[in-house]
Amino acid sequence: LAMAAGGKPQRPYELVVFGASGFTGQFVVEEVARAVTGGELRGALRWAVAGRSREKLQAALERAGERLGKAALGAEVGMLLCDVGDTASLAAMARQTRLVLNCVGPYRFFGEPVVEACVANGASCIDISGEPQFLEGMYLKYNEKAAEKGVYIIGSCGFDSIPADMGVLYTRDKLKGTLTAVESFLVVKSGPEGSCIHDGTWKSAVYGLADQDNLKKLRKKIGYAPVPVVGAKLKRRGLVFYNREFKEYSIPFMGSDVSVVKRSQRYLHTELQETPVQYGAYVNIGGLGSVIKLMFAGILFLLLVKFSFGRKLLTKYPEFFSAGRFTKKGPNQKQMEGTSFTMTFFGEGYSEGQDPQNGKPNVKICTEVKGPEPGYVTTPIAMVQAAVSLLEDAACLPKKGGVYSPGAAFSKTKLIDRLKKCGVEFSVISKPEV
Repeated sequence: LAMAAGGKPQRPYELVVFGASGFTGQFVVEEVARAVTGGELRGALRWAVAGRSREKLQAALERAGERLGKAALGAEVGMLLCDVGDTASLAAMARQTRLVLNCVGPYRFFGEPVVEACVANGASCIDISGEPQFLEGMYLKYNEKAAEKGVYIIGSCGFDSIPADMGVLYTRDKLKGTLTAVESFLVVKSGPEGSCIHDGTWKSAVYGLADQDNLKKLRKKIGYAPVPVVGAKLKRRGLVFYNREFKEYSIPFMGSDVSVVKRSQRYLHTELQETPVQYGAYVNIGGLGSVIKLMFAGILFLLLVKFSFGRKLLTKYPEFFSAGRFTKKGPNQKQMEGTSFTMTFFGEGYSEGQDPQNGKPNVKICTEVKGPEPGYVTTPIAMVQAAVSLLEDAACLPKKGGVYSPGAAFSKTKLIDRLKKCGVEFSVISKPEV
């Protein structure tokens, strides 16, 4: 093995996509291949795909090759056979790479063995989990070990929750003065073909909502220092409210965004003495008809999710219980091409020289993060650009390893610029005067 600086044997790969032949994994493979051929990287990237079946991995590489208009991603991509149920195979994977992109979910069932193998064998790890309980559980168990090993474990690097987490930081950086509170509103537009989500995400939601009580216990155990409220306190909105800005109804966003942003803000406040930003996340659902439909679906879901029999039904028939929103097949190419998202951030704060500890906020700002279809186009872009930032902007990462949220890990890196180049746009919509 070639010797790297410091006399350590060099790892054969910088990056391995684990779960490369899964529904999301295949899009991540394609995105890595695109980054490698795109010339954004400083040198050639040595990478590999990992999973249980050689045939399926081969098929994923062939599909990615076709989509990029190359005959095949042949010899330059390594292949590792590896099963999440086989710890020795996970350790062997982690030893061979600097970074694992973990696409095997639901993470509450399959995530920890990968994190454990990475930390034990000195590899960093990025995942696309939107499951707060998994993300915060990994923080409790592995933060100190990862710091000792100098590796970075960074969860929620997909649509959950890079647009929200980096969007809040972008808004903060664009406000002249001190940003103290932000609310975001998500709109997902789909074309004539409609849109849907693969049932892996549905399963994560079913088990996550069933287990809310344990999340509370976990947070008690972690014993987070409270994040101080600076500036006017952000009001929590109701379960459904009419949104004047958008002239439609909104509901709180059920994903991991709020918990992830809160972790980033806590880190930036305690470690870097930055002013913490309060945050609320909402999603626009449309007119009154949508509200009524959603209420019925929501009540049914909450009744069923409490019982194991109900959870079995929910996971067996995702299409029926989600009114076609979630399917076992996932979206087709046409549906993906017709779908996009816009996340609008309304921020308020205090102009330069104004003390946020007293008086009312006197500046506002509105910014936007826009991108392609969230689940299988934006998510792979976000994950792969997070990986590129971790490998290329290493000098700008937090000084020590650990388990981080994206905003904490990447606040000083070029991640936002990298995302912009790949079609996830960050922009200032309006900067009203003081």
